[in-house]
Amino acid sequence: MPTKSKLYKRLLILRYKFISQKNFVFILSLVIGLLSGIVSVTIKNITFTIESIFEKGIILSQNSIYFILPTLGLLLVYLFVRYISKEPIKHAIPSILFALSKRDGIINRKSIYYPLITAPLTVGFGGSVGLLGPAIASASALSSNLSRILHIDRKTRSLLIACASAGAIASIFKSPIAAIIFAIEVFSLDLTFASLLPLLIASVSSVITSYFFLGDSVLFNFTVSEKFIIKDTLFYILLGISTGVASIYFSKIYFRITSVFNKFKSARQRLVVGGLAIGVMLFFIPPLYGEGFGFINELMLGNDIKALGNTPFDEHLDNIWIVIGLLFGITIFKAIAMTTTFAAGGAGGIIIPTLVMGSSLGNVVAKVINNCGLGFSVSEANFTLIGMAGLIAGVLHAPLTAIFLIAEITGGYQLFIPLMITASMSFIINKNGLDHTIYTKELLEKGALLTQDKDKSVLTLMKLDAVIEQNFISLHPEMTLGEMLKKGVSKSSRNLFPVTDSDGSFMGIILLDDIRTVMFDHTLYDSTTVETFMHQAPAYIIYEEDSMQDVMKKFKDSNAWNLPVIKDNKYYGFVSKSKLLTAYRNELINFTS
Repeated sequence: MPTKSKLYKRLLILRYKFISQKNFVFILSLVIGLLSGIVSVTIKNITFTIESIFEKGIILSQNSIYFILPTLGLLLVYLFVRYISKEPIKHAIPSILFALSKRDGIINRKSIYYPLITAPLTVGFGGSVGLLGPAIASASALSSNLSRILHIDRKTRSLLIACASAGAIASIFKSPIAAIIFAIEVFSLDLTFASLLPLLIASVSSVITSYFFLGDSVLFNFTVSEKFIIKDTLFYILLGISTGVASIYFSKIYFRITSVFNKFKSARQRLVVGGLAIGVMLFFIPPLYGEGFGFINELMLGNDIKALGNTPFDEHLDNIWIVIGLLFGITIFKAIAMTTTFAAGGAGGIIIPTLVMGSSLGNVVAKVINNCGLGFSVSEANFTLIGMAGLIAGVLHAPLTAIFLIAEITGGYQLFIPLMITASMSFIINKNGLDHTIYTKELLEKGALLTQDKDKSVLTLMKLDAVIEQNFISLHPEMTLGEMLKKGVSKSSRNLFPVTDSDGSFMGIILLDDIRTVMFDHTLYDSTTVETFMHQAPAYIIYEEDSMQDVMKKFKDSNAWNLPVIKDNKYYGFVSKSKLLTAYRNELINFTS
């Protein structure tokens, strides 16, 4: 009877013999789409089960102290991380992008099921974050590990991870087109038939999975009743400017609060401070509780008071400007509550909080226009809807994703023109104000960000270790010319020699040309030393610091053919221009094929 190993090998052989690579990728994209749908459905159902426990009155349902629930959820996540996972929670998209650029698309298998625990605990208990990020993280880890088992190459593995991400989005929002565009914009995929068809298959199969388990229910109950009219164009431009400025605020407040919490010495301190801060915000602004889909739906239906819930300002809600102020407060504090939830140790995503913030801001802009006394009138429901697209376009630097996502999840294709106006304005403003997004800042600093710039992406994918050569004979400064010739030149096939001290620290280099005129002068063999001929390298490559972009720039600026590599302040090897360019060419061919 064949063992598992032998059976596995036979299956792989049969696959190579009877299924072409192209068809195999199509099959895998279908499977990954189904699995992504199941992951998304699972994470939603776990979370909704937790939420329903509180809503049905088992615990604290009608009690005004509900605002302590997020702290309890964060505490459970903290205990899980400390005693079970023992790994810090990572943000989904940045960790996936880092795996694609620096780990050949390999993601830890624990990332398959950890988000299915930490995210429902965070969101189910009222943490002000979303479920989409964790769903993407889990589905991507599943795709990565399946690809490893089936011996899929790096490039195809990256495509399948993008398929998993698209599947998660398609399943949660039931928006397959937006899911495909998200994968192309955020994962910097080339829009070719080879990438488009697998993404399409994965998205469709994931949506079907969602329909199978959850029926035809939609996130937002919205029907366009007021069409776009040309006289409202300036108001949609105003909305685009507002969402652009708000998206810059969103990103900056995220980085500011994160940096403050990073100063705390322990996760326990972050939990206590973050939990208290979230509790205070929830007491005064209840709609900050949880993801916020109910808030968005009520706003689009025109139920402003119901959307705001019970607040300390209930007696004054007959004043429209109080309502506007409270809605603007949600715009301001949703970003703060979301970031505080992350910084305190919670798990979740930023896309759904961005939708909440955008819907609130869009509604505020519409109400201000309608109540400013100048006789203008615009659709508050439409502005609520399009405000979401504006925030998504600015925060994620993904205007096409924003346009199609909002159009698909609401059926608002009749509003395509205002969606385009607002999303493009927001994107332009944010792009000019910030070079990075919440997803990309850390990766940009690490030199690990893949972009649509093929040159930069190829250099990002290249690994320094692959181009370092170490078949050089080291010399020491006190060695005589005779010793250098006997122990170095005669035994080396290279015309370059590093000079190091007894501890291995790099001191300089000697080229064969430096000693060519004296190497046969026996009178100098004992009277001159290596230090006499040694000189400094034109530039140095620092192993721990320099990215491949830095390495390429140093070669360009120094005009050198070989540069030494320094690791832990010690000599480590050389990089030659010829090997670097050959590796670059091979990677470029692989990247664009």
